[in-house]
Amino acid sequence: MSSRLSIQGVTKTFRSEGQEVIALSDVSLEVEPGELLMLVGPSGCGKSTLLNIVAGLEHADSGQVTVDGKPVTSPGPERTVVFQDGALFPWLTVRKNVEFGLKQLGVSSKERANRAREFLGTVGLDKFEDRNIHELSGGMRQRVAIARALVTNPKVVLMDEPFSALDAITREDLYEQMQELWSVYETTVIFITHNVREAVTLGDRVVLMSPRPGRIQAAFEVKILPPRQIDDADVTRLAKRISMEMKYGIGIDEATEAAFI
Repeated sequence: MSSRLSIQGVTKTFRSEGQEVIALSDVSLEVEPGELLMLVGPSGCGKSTLLNIVAGLEHADSGQVTVDGKPVTSPGPERTVVFQDGALFPWLTVRKNVEFGLKQLGVSSKERANRAREFLGTVGLDKFEDRNIHELSGGMRQRVAIARALVTNPKVVLMDEPFSALDAITREDLYEQMQELWSVYETTVIFITHNVREAVTLGDRVVLMSPRPGRIQAAFEVKILPPRQIDDADVTRLAKRISMEMKYGIGIDEATEAAFI
């Protein structure tokens, strides 16, 4: 079951050796139940900091995050995270990795195994449940991480550039699989990426953050019918528009936009 996520006036400042760096400034954002929201922006704009605050791994200096009206104050099972490197446990098999969150929730061993197998089948890895993590390709590891994130039926899934280290062919295979997964599970998702075309290919909405201090600069509804391919003409067109917004900012004139599109 998906949930409504609300980010209200979040500000975060880091202090080191007497200096202050404002990472986020008064960020407010509403994410609808079941929405796949893609968060893009230049390096250092605070995307990962915002995701960590939503995950409960960091605390905002001001403002708050709520899930279905309940404030986020710490990590919780209703929010799961998929990291860039997968963050899998190398001493556990594929199935035991997927079972890990269920074990923490006190689910019986039989039910853990059954649910893990179900979700490994969903991501096409049912024949690899007893493999060790080092035996898997990068793309397979990320699919294990996605299965582990979904198996506990979270209300919100947070994804921090999960495909950035993968080759282009593997990424495109995962784009197709991701679209199929979200059409089935309809989980609320915040997905960070530097790849604007990836954002348009996968997302219901693309939110652009400004350079530091991070603020919400613009938002783009993706009205292109799925399934989408990264090289579709409509995907390319919207991705160029977002890239221009990132480079030139709000208020670009139509003549300049037309020259690029």
